Amino acid sequence: MGANSSSISELPDNEYLKKLSGAEPISENDPFWNQLLSFSFTAPTNSADLKLLEEATISVCKSLVEKNPRTGNLGSLIKVFLSRTKELKISAECQNHLFIWQAHNALFIICCLLKVFISRMSEEELQLHFTYEDKTPGSYGTECEDLIEELLCCLIQLIVEIPLLDITYSISLEAVTTLIVFLSYQLFHKEILRESLIHKYLMRGRCLPYTSRLVKTLLYNFIRQERSPPPGTHVFQQQTDGGGLLYGIASGVATGLWTVFTLGGVGSKATAQLEQCSPLANQSLLLLLVLANLTDAPDTPNPYRQAIMSFKNTQDSSAFSSSHPHVFQINFNSLYTALCEQQKSDQATLLLYMLLHQNGNVRTYVLARTDIENLVLPILEILYHVEERNSHHVYMALIILLILTEDDGFNRSIHEVILKNITWYAERVLTEISLGSLLILVVIRTIQYNMTRTRDKYLHTNCLAALANMSAQFRSLHQYAAQRIISLFSLLSKKHNKVLEQATQSLRGSLDSSESPLPDYAQDLNVIEEVIRMMLEIINSCLTNSLHHNPNLVYALLYKRDLFEQFRTHPSFQDIMQNIDLVISFFSSRLEHAGADLSVERVLEIIKQGAVALPKDRLRGSSKSRHFSGLPTAVSEVSRGSSSKA
Repeated sequence: MGANSSSISELPDNEYLKKLSGAEPISENDPFWNQLLSFSFTAPTNSADLKLLEEATISVCKSLVEKNPRTGNLGSLIKVFLSRTKELKISAECQNHLFIWQAHNALFIICCLLKVFISRMSEEELQLHFTYEDKTPGSYGTECEDLIEELLCCLIQLIVEIPLLDITYSISLEAVTTLIVFLSYQLFHKEILRESLIHKYLMRGRCLPYTSRLVKTLLYNFIRQERSPPPGTHVFQQQTDGGGLLYGIASGVATGLWTVFTLGGVGSKATAQLEQCSPLANQSLLLLLVLANLTDAPDTPNPYRQAIMSFKNTQDSSAFSSSHPHVFQINFNSLYTALCEQQKSDQATLLLYMLLHQNGNVRTYVLARTDIENLVLPILEILYHVEERNSHHVYMALIILLILTEDDGFNRSIHEVILKNITWYAERVLTEISLGSLLILVVIRTIQYNMTRTRDKYLHTNCLAALANMSAQFRSLHQYAAQRIISLFSLLSKKHNKVLEQATQSLRGSLDSSESPLPDYAQDLNVIEEVIRMMLEIINSCLTNSLHHNPNLVYALLYKRDLFEQFRTHPSFQDIMQNIDLVISFFSSRLEHAGADLSVERVLEIIKQGAVALPKDRLRGSSKSRHFSGLPTAVSEVSRGSSSKA
């Protein structure tokens, strides 16, 4: 590196890097730093180039690890960066390209070095490397400042205080990335880090006053989705939209981190389209998620989580509560729009879950929106393309639906939103359907996919819980949605009969031979009967609370009435079958009196008339107030389910 452009292949022999990692101490006032930091670099754009970069710089890093205890050159480099950031805000305002370019390059090198240092040593060892100074004869130590805390604080100040311009975009991105790299220690520990030095610095001391401003800035970076400036507007030559050299590396680090902190699954590939459009927005979101999931200190709750839990809408004029020290305001309309547009990325889905679950202000705002379909449709697309998604993305989408369906207002409103031409739903042409009916179709499809492929009990439970939450508010169900509800029950009924037959045959076989162990059919039967009961409860809840609103469901029920015959006398279902049996008997009788060869239209007309005539008090009340919730306990159960498959 230095005055000329550098390429990956040249790095091991670069004279400036050799000097930095050599045995000679370099004073922070040495002209060498101007030479070292005057470089341009074509950043890697793929994993192969990133691997080449690591391989090319490993000899330099190893040499620095070995020599730094005597030279203190890492500390000198950091002090050079810190001194240059003091004038960074003025440089941005004055369009001082050269000053920002060199400050970026210093951080660029620091970030590269940190990634290797952190992967090879403990936090305590890293702290020692930050304190080493020149040990040559005649030199003397300056006052011992904590360079790690100073660097962390400087990075946060850079993110929140430097205006985001074309010339500052890359250094802002590198600052966010460097913080992610600092937090990557979790990747090298199987256990959750509860007493981390980096966490301590970020959650108390000099960094603490910047908590709300940092969270707010990261959220706005996500909301604005600022694109990487085109080539020529950067302060240094760059041939890629990918941002700083460490961008791709840290993206992998942070994507891995969010799975460690949440579901423990295998991290998905970062969304390439999102990264290319706005690397700063993507990295800011990843950093926000990592900060929000830091473990609470023994005596202090995580301030970043507190900030995420308590921020308010800019239109909210109520006074800030003293019990929420990190509260701030943000434009909820802009946030809602960004959340709707970015759900193809799993980290955006995780952010949506966190906000709905932990921030009551956001949840209330979202549920009050009159365009809720803009949020729900992307979530349904995630579930519809379940085979293309990682399990943790699917679970997050399901739990978001669970949270939304806890609200009766939501469950009513989704049946009033009429959608036209849902092109991504391939099983059937849907020229016109309510959002509620589409939601039912997608959830049932997810259940059927799970039954034939993944066979995950928790996925079943969450899907059925969402349907159960909505069932009392089913309105004007689409004909196809009503058919799919009964078809799912038919599939479960067949599965029940098959397992029952296997259990019977196995029992007969065991009477002839006592040597072979019996398969555990009882447990399988239990699970299937539990699912069948939930389906019957969903149908019963709809019939009890909104019979007259759902003639298509009654039609589908009558068309497949034979399915329910075997469950009328079954001890596990007798109580729940009473209403269903009553409805089938009542409407069957009316159809018989109407004569034979009835058209579909005539049958539906008779059902509508019968729904008005059937006394409501004849149907036994269902537990309509009971809601299944998407709480963290559900997430932990889901985690256990997905981890067992991983």
